[in-house]
Amino acid sequence: MKILIVGASGTLGRAVQQALSHHQILTAGRNSGDLRVDITDSASVRSMFEQAGRLDAIVSATGSLHFGPLLETTAANFRIGLEDKLLGQIDLALTGQHYLNDGGSITLTSGIVSQQPIRHGSNATAVNRALEGFAAAAALELTRGQRINVVSPNVLQESWEGYAPTSPASKRCPPPAPPWPMCAAWKASPTARR
Repeated sequence: MKILIVGASGTLGRAVQQALSHHQILTAGRNSGDLRVDITDSASVRSMFEQAGRLDAIVSATGSLHFGPLLETTAANFRIGLEDKLLGQIDLALTGQHYLNDGGSITLTSGIVSQQPIRHGSNATAVNRALEGFAAAAALELTRGQRINVVSPNVLQESWEGYAPTSPASKRCPPPAPPWPMCAAWKASPTARR
């Protein structure tokens, strides 16, 4: 399979790339990878897909969010997640479907805060829930056997120290001992099984 991983240099992206390493992988990112892309710029997204050519799967492990106290959050702060993680990944799906082979798969990434909100995470919760809603509706309209899924990973072992103070899980239990199945959702997805 020929798989494009957008955000492959990030913590999650590297784990996804490793889990799918038995496939032909193309990587893309703002500053690194086989291809360069700014997911907030539709022309950049289109150019990336033109360079990538036909694909069997598209995996997005990218997107910025705003974290901060609600009382201090402005509309400009909130737009960070809306324009980057939400609209950026939606643009990847909308444009990418035209470069996807029959039976191809699009996998977007939300996050655990879509179902387990945290303090200072209103932007993340809103964006992740909206992304999940988009994918549910888009799945009804994709043609040629194409699929779209959203995975919602928990906090990764590599990110635990940074997120533990805000994670509901950190108050219930200590971080899991390695090896933590950080790509369990990816490995269970239709893309990884092919």
